[in-house]
Amino acid sequence: MSDLRSIDKRKLEKLFQMGGGYVLDFSNRTLAEFVEESTGRDIYDARYDYASGSKANRLRAFWTQEPNHLVGKLLNDLLEYCRPAAGDPDRDRLFEECERIAARLLQSAHVDGLEAITPEGTERGFEVLARAVRDSIENNEPEAGLDRLHTFVTKLIRTLSERRGVTIDRDKPLHSIFGEYVKALRAAGLIESEMTERILKSSISTMEAFNRVRNDTSFAHDTPTLNYDESLLIFNHVCSAVRFIRALESRAARARSAAPLQGAIDDEIPF
Repeated sequence: MSDLRSIDKRKLEKLFQMGGGYVLDFSNRTLAEFVEESTGRDIYDARYDYASGSKANRLRAFWTQEPNHLVGKLLNDLLEYCRPAAGDPDRDRLFEECERIAARLLQSAHVDGLEAITPEGTERGFEVLARAVRDSIENNEPEAGLDRLHTFVTKLIRTLSERRGVTIDRDKPLHSIFGEYVKALRAAGLIESEMTERILKSSISTMEAFNRVRNDTSFAHDTPTLNYDESLLIFNHVCSAVRFIRALESRAARARSAAPLQGAIDDEIPF
């Protein structure tokens, strides 16, 4: 949950005109669209069904349920949406105070690509693992999630490699699996630029170092954990790589599904 204080909430509610259950000039539909675009969350999910379930109460529930960086992101986007024209000193002062509230929340841990940490397939263990990785960031404890992130990435790359026909020895370490996966991507013609290939190859040595982090400085063993800032750096780097792989595999899947359709369209051409 976020650490918004009561005084913060009062200022935000005043600026966003939340009296009577409303939020600015949003309808139910436009608020849902805005929150989804800003945070990827469904504001009409049951978890935000607080009190009357009005737009204002759902936003209050979002502030309570979600972590600092996500609440800060939504607040920042709402502030951009309702940025006032100059001329009203009291409103300008309130707006600046709310900007500072959002900025404070945004200083909490944020990881680019965290949204890509999702299960590959329907195996329940995969979902539990992915949720544990995301929770470590949403709780602002990246050092507590390094071992689970390592396990998730190993499981993901092994799964994707096997789908591409790569035989994976269960005892192979992460960097070896990743190296074979990159070779499979190159063989399939999915890597378009030399620079992309070089970046992926350099990630092999990064994954090798990740093995040591997992074994020597994580909760996987009874050893001192890595410090917060380096843990956050590792999370950002690894999650960015996962996001790219997800995007690449998604593009390949769309190309495969479009090929039969294109053939069917061509067959219908009468000349």
